[in-house]
Amino acid sequence: REAESFKEQGNAYYAKKDYNEAYNYYTKAIDTCPNNASYYGNRAATLMMLGRFREALGDAQQSVRLDDSFVRGHLREGKCHLSLGNAMAASRCFQRVLELDHKNTQAQQELKNASTVLEYEKIAEVDFEKRDFRKVVFCMDRALEFAPACHRFKILKAECLALLGRYPEAQSVASDILRMDSTNADALYVRGLCLYYEDCIEKAVQFFVQALRMAPDHEKACLACRNAKALKAKKEDGNKAFKEGNYKLAYELYTEALGIDPNNIKTNAKLYCNRGTVNSKLRKLEEAIDDCTNAVKLDDTYIKAYLRRAQCYMDTEQYEDAVRDYEKVYQTEKTKEHKQLLKNAQVELKKSKRKDYYKILGVDKNASEDEIKKAYRKRALMHHPDRHSGASAEVQKEEEKKFKEVGEAFTILSDPKKKARYDSGQDLEEDGLNMGFDANNIFKAFFGGPGGFSFEASGPGNFFFQFG
Repeated sequence: REAESFKEQGNAYYAKKDYNEAYNYYTKAIDTCPNNASYYGNRAATLMMLGRFREALGDAQQSVRLDDSFVRGHLREGKCHLSLGNAMAASRCFQRVLELDHKNTQAQQELKNASTVLEYEKIAEVDFEKRDFRKVVFCMDRALEFAPACHRFKILKAECLALLGRYPEAQSVASDILRMDSTNADALYVRGLCLYYEDCIEKAVQFFVQALRMAPDHEKACLACRNAKALKAKKEDGNKAFKEGNYKLAYELYTEALGIDPNNIKTNAKLYCNRGTVNSKLRKLEEAIDDCTNAVKLDDTYIKAYLRRAQCYMDTEQYEDAVRDYEKVYQTEKTKEHKQLLKNAQVELKKSKRKDYYKILGVDKNASEDEIKKAYRKRALMHHPDRHSGASAEVQKEEEKKFKEVGEAFTILSDPKKKARYDSGQDLEEDGLNMGFDANNIFKAFFGGPGGFSFEASGPGNFFFQFG
């Protein structure tokens, strides 16, 4: 009678949703009369409402041990198994209910739910092997609707979120599990995995080591720990070689590091950028551009890689690409330095679309006044129309065009004011500074002499310039 009184009080609190008090009174009933199946069944129901499914499972199992025909006991045991992710065991419990009561609609529905969970597990297993991690996350989310207390499903979801680069979400799931079970090796592994993929390798190793203490045979933690240590060592060796100026060795070490773990996107992005820097030092600019492109493919927020690639584009005179990269950088980080880099690239782009007077004269951009004069003398004589009077009309036209361009180039580059404006990227046409010149007058003024000049043949294909 006393036990029944405790049970009734427990029922009253359960009806009020005061599950903690209900639990206390059901416990008193059990302590008073430990062989009553319904008391265990009621306490199991209360523990389920409190989300304590593992404890509830123990009570439910005890209830059916005491009374194998206790339908509610089998239902609750099945529900606990399902909530904890053991769909096979849950199915057996629901089938037992249907043996006792073949019309039990709850058991029929729960059996379907258990089958659904088993199906999602199978799909997730296949998709994980295919590395379709988004699909696995989807399957685990659906399975967790029926198995909200299943750590295994949560861990698999968290691992896939980490592999997808969704580190905060993965960390959150793993942390929730560790709050309930600080020794959960799988959760410790996922925490380490997130840190590892965020390039916090030293901290990651600590979590992997902790996971291996809890579960020495944890294969994934063991592999990740080994990869993390190897990656850290190779990267550091590469950095050391680079600082010492041993670029060939640095290149080899960074390449070896890139082969360790293709899943580590953030670290690999840095390794590609580092190798790109090595290639730029070796003047392998196209290879450097390729490395930086691989870096930003892995991490499109990686400013350093954009800056490195932009500089390589500048060095190879691919100014449109350089401007695009500097614009991306400036949009992300609006600093004075980035603004100036963008401005410089825009000037070079503008300059590249004009005539290249240095190229026309065949001189370097730092050529002296004497070098510019010598270059003009050589090119003007080479392209003077009189020298090509015997050529076809097409060749004469082309040579006359080049002769004029040489004169135009000399006019600009021999005048300090015009040269300075040209070098700074200003539009000389708009300023009217390269208008109104005559190539023949420039030629006469340059070579001088009152008697004129002529080209005469001295043999097949040979000419000499004769002053009058």
